[in-house]
Amino acid sequence: MWNIPSKDRLANIPKLYETESILCKDKLIYLHFFIGACDWYVAEYDGEELFFGYANLGDPQYAEWGYFSFEELKEIKINGWLEIDCETEESWTVRKASEIKEIKNL
Repeated sequence: MWNIPSKDRLANIPKLYETESILCKDKLIYLHFFIGACDWYVAEYDGEELFFGYANLGDPQYAEWGYFSFEELKEIKINGWLEIDCETEESWTVRKASEIKEIKNL
């Protein structure tokens, strides 16, 4: 994985279920992972392995909110060499899901 988020950056993400009372469109998105046409947006983190957020695996019609594994994201490769990336702190601004044009189904 390129640009693995720092421990400090991960520590700023709300724990799982902390934002449960917040509508999905109003949840803050703290990280954006991507590879090819696939995107994962992180709103919550268990502090070890599990993220909650929005995933689009290349077809916006089937994109959805749910849980995904940090370890599994790290292992994704295309053709054995192209790895998943995480937008750096300099290029990613924490913002509401509704402010991200790629997030649908709000």
